[in-house]
Amino acid sequence: KTKRCVTLCSYVIRDDDDINDVASMAGVNLSEESANILATNSELVGIVTRSCKDETFLSPTSLTRVVLQIGKKFGVGELGTDVISYISHATKQRLQNLLEKASHVAQQKNRSFKEDGQYEQVSDVRTQLKFFEHLDQMEKQRKEDQEREILLKAAKSRSRQEDPEQLRLKQKAKEMQQLELAQIRQREANLTALAAIGPRKKRKADSPVRGATAEGPGSGPSQPGASAGPGSRQFMRHRITRVNLRDLLFCLENEKETSHSQLLYKGFLK
Repeated sequence: KTKRCVTLCSYVIRDDDDINDVASMAGVNLSEESANILATNSELVGIVTRSCKDETFLSPTSLTRVVLQIGKKFGVGELGTDVISYISHATKQRLQNLLEKASHVAQQKNRSFKEDGQYEQVSDVRTQLKFFEHLDQMEKQRKEDQEREILLKAAKSRSRQEDPEQLRLKQKAKEMQQLELAQIRQREANLTALAAIGPRKKRKADSPVRGATAEGPGSGPSQPGASAGPGSRQFMRHRITRVNLRDLLFCLENEKETSHSQLLYKGFLK
């Protein structure tokens, strides 16, 4: 019996030596791996897992009615217990992803690249448009001046025999003079009203700005150049990103699933 036990122990020791030899040849430290496994499993110790109630995003009654109404066309008359919940969660995730994309598009639209040193301005379309508008105004003013001179000459003429065209020009000159007088009177009335109101008061530096909130602890870094006196308050303006229908249509147009959808075409007609 003693000899049999010695033989079994020798086999066990030999197997352990073989495992150690294979692990050392592969460059694996069994002690370190065992410690890592124990450390990984130790994070799960003390964690309590609880089940939460699944709340649907859409109304189950209305969603069930709509799904059954659509399913009648395909011969579907009954729904499983989890179908409505899956559809509701999928709708919520779809709307969330679409709103995130639309918000990102709106932020990019309001982004200014003038202060970014990585970009160099090649052309200024706004300045070019203003230049063309100024040229159009000059041309319009020149034509108005020419017409005015013609009307004034017709009004000053003293010819005894006047044709109907000359009478029409005189009447038009009188109307033009009356319109100019009315504009002058309106301008003088506006100046009188502004003088009666008085100069606009300047807002103080430490006064709160409309739409701004006081900066509290942990609300964000202070603005550069703001006064840090004991009696002064720092205010930070929150930038609001507004998403409109054009941003949403841009997202739908660039998605493969909705680029030719009926929803996109209905949005373009609004």
